[in-house]
Amino acid sequence: MASHESPPPGTVAAADRRREVDQPGFVLHTHPWKETSLVVRFFTRRHGVLMAAAKGARRPASTLRGLLMPFQPLRLAWSGRAEVRVLVSAEREGGVPQLGGTGLMCGFYLNELLVRCLGREDPHEALFDDYRVAVVALARGDVAPAAVLRRFERVLLAALGYGLELEHEADAGARIAADGRYRWVPEHGAVLSLAAVRDDDPFAVRGATLLAMARDDYTHATAAAEAKRLLRALLQHHLGTHDLHTRQIVQDLQHL
Repeated sequence: MASHESPPPGTVAAADRRREVDQPGFVLHTHPWKETSLVVRFFTRRHGVLMAAAKGARRPASTLRGLLMPFQPLRLAWSGRAEVRVLVSAEREGGVPQLGGTGLMCGFYLNELLVRCLGREDPHEALFDDYRVAVVALARGDVAPAAVLRRFERVLLAALGYGLELEHEADAGARIAADGRYRWVPEHGAVLSLAAVRDDDPFAVRGATLLAMARDDYTHATAAAEAKRLLRALLQHHLGTHDLHTRQIVQDLQHL
C-alpha cells in the first residue's frame, strides 16, 4: 500500500531517485517519523553512515517491522540522492546472536562512537568489518567485553587518521621498554618520561601497557586500566567524545 506521508526534510521526489541494492549495513539509531514511519541511521560498508526514511515501518503489517534493529547484519536497498534516502527493502543476513546484558550496553557504546565520530557517507570498509567482528564477539561472549571495546577504540582512531605507534618511541624511534614510564603526546606519540608522572594524568602510561595494546592483550588488570584511560583521553582529545551517554552507563555497570 502506498504511503501518503510527506517525505522528511532532505528526501527526494520520485522523479529524482537513484537506487542502491544489496548493500551490507547495520542499524545505528532510529527515531519515529510521522505516525507510522522511522528515520534510520545506518552504518553501511560501501557508503559509510547513511540516513534513510523507512516509510510505514511501524505499521503492524510492514515487512520492515522487527527488522530494523541494532546489531543484526542487513542487506539494504534504498533510493535517492538527497541527505535522507528512501529505504526500499531490508533483509536480515543472520549469523549474529542477539546481544544482551553488558554486551548490549557495550554495543550501544560502539554505535554512539560511530554516530559521533563518522561523517555522513564517508566509507570505512575495514572499520565496518571491525565493527561486525566486535558485535559478534560481544554476542558470543567468548572475549571479555572490555577487550572488545579497547580494540575497537584503537581501530576507530586509526581509521580516522589517528593511528597509534605502540612499539616505538616518538622521538628517537627506540623500542618501547616494558619497564619504562612514558607519556603519550597527542599528534606525536609515546615519549620517555624523565620526570615524575602524575598518577592521575590520563596520558601517563607504562611501556608494558603500550606493548600489551599492540597485541590487543588486556588480561593484566593494570594494562587494562591504563589502556582504557589512555584511549578514552585520546578519543576526547581528537574527537570530542567526552559526553557519550552509553560510556557512563557501561562504566557504572562493570567499570569497562
